This record gives sequence, C-alpha cells and structure tokens, in this order.
Amino acid sequence: MPRNRRQMNGDDARAISGFLDAISAERGAAPNTIESYERDLRLTATSLSGADTLLTVDAEGLRQCLAGWSGVLKATSLSRRLSTLRQFMQFCVEEGMRQNDPTRMIDSPKTPKPLPKSLSEEEVVLLLKAAASRQGAAGARLVAMLEILYATGMRVSELVTLPMGAISRRRRTLTITGKGGRERLVVLTAAALDALDVWISCRDKDAGAVVSPFLFPEGDGHVSRQWFALALDGLRRDAGISSRVSPHMLRHSFATHMLNRGADLRSLQILLGHADITTTEIYTRTRDERLAGLVHDTHPLARNRSSGL
Repeated sequence: MPRNRRQMNGDDARAISGFLDAISAERGAAPNTIESYERDLRLTATSLSGADTLLTVDAEGLRQCLAGWSGVLKATSLSRRLSTLRQFMQFCVEEGMRQNDPTRMIDSPKTPKPLPKSLSEEEVVLLLKAAASRQGAAGARLVAMLEILYATGMRVSELVTLPMGAISRRRRTLTITGKGGRERLVVLTAAALDALDVWISCRDKDAGAVVSPFLFPEGDGHVSRQWFALALDGLRRDAGISSRVSPHMLRHSFATHMLNRGADLRSLQILLGHADITTTEIYTRTRDERLAGLVHDTHPLARNRSSGL
C-alpha cells in the first residue's frame, strides 16, 4: 500500500460526500455499505501520487495506486475497491465534475472462483434419516427425490422435471436430459431404487398422479424447485444441521464424496453432465485429504515404510 499518505483535497471531499448522499437517497444503501464506500474512496484520495486527485487522476495514476495495494489486499478486496471507484467516477462524470471515467481503461483483477460447498457424508445420512421419518405418500416422494438426487448428482431442475419415461424398464437407470438437450445415463444406488419403488407404488394409487407424465407430479405439472428447497430446509432443521442446505449442495456433495472414494474426473464429468471437464476440476480443489490419502496408500516409499522395508 502506498506509504505517503496526505491530506485529502477539499474538492475530493465534497465529491465523496455528494456521491455518498446520492447512493443513500437513490439506492437506499445500508449504513455499512456507505461506510465501506467512504473508506475506499478516502484511502484512494489520500494515496494518489503527486498532484493527482480523484477529480484529476487518469487511468495510469489509478493503476499505480491499485498496484500498491495488490501486495497487501486479497483479489476480492481489490476488486471491491475498484468497483467503488467505478461507481464514484461514473457519478462524477454524470454530475459534470469529470470529463471522463478513467476506470473504463482498467481491467478488474481476477478473483478465484468460490469453492463449492458440500455436506459431509454424516450430514447426508442425517438428512436421509430425517426424510425417512416422514409418513405417507408425501414422505415417500421426498425420500425418493432426496435419494435420487444424492445417488446421481443431477441438477434439481433435472430432478423435478423427470418424466416417467426416463426410468428404464428394470428401474436401474435414469436417462437425464440436461443443459443443451444433452442426454446422459445414470445408475441408481440400491437405496435409491428402493425409495423409487416405494414412491411409484404410492404414485400409482393416486388417480391424478398416475396419468401425469412426470415422475414427481404436482397439480397439472411437476413439483417445483422452490418446493423442494423448502422441504430440504425442513429436513435440515429436523436433522439438527445448523448451516443452510440447498439442493445444489447435494449435487456438490455427490461429486465430492465420489472423488473421495476414488472416482475419476472423466467419469464424474459424465455423471454430472458437464460439457467441459474444467468445470468438474473445481472439485479437486476441495480434496486435500483425498490427495494426502492417495499418496499415503499408493506412493512406493510410503508403502515400503508401512511394510517395514
């Protein structure tokens, strides 16, 4: 971060004040947001080089200032500070305080993609137990949906829209139509098969459901993603899981647990329906313990030491 801090120029102070008033009045920005914007702008104004001010600095001057922060700020923090500057500079141009916006010439720093959040295997078991405690056809449907989602890693949108025709005659596999109309075949676990059989038995006894083309019908259509998300949140509470659980987390959990147990990326790519394997590779970033175990179990020297050689 630049060391030569200085007093803020009076014109900059007035411009910052006007900007903060504007976002407070026009956007209803929260006090914490306004405080964050003010801090970023004041730090920038007092860290510029030479005679530069917020109202006169060009793109190169801002780049130098940002470069000084790059060694001490995370990419996400640097990106947030640049975002504040973009909004401020646009405001200044609109208000006639600047002729141009220097941030238009500055690229945003690359920020790492967030790692997918997943449940532990123990937490998934707790969810399944909570679902199994539900009674009647509604409970059977919820158990089947949860078992199938975790067994296949399909997207929740694919789950709720599953047609009856997706089930093979022997009910061992499902044909899923994913993004771009691409089809893939997934194999069901024994637990998912049992849950599916129970649900179809209940479904066949419902005169309205049996004529539906959907595996999980609701009214004239199918159950919604929102319904399943709410049902999952109820199961999360029943299971005593404190953190939020989303349907997509079960997809991430499936992928993570499969990798933990030795699945290869190419197979996982097919199961998840990813068009590009680079999308699947993000799961390897969460698997430090798997890699450590892999080295321990397969490295020649590790094996020789464990055998006393």
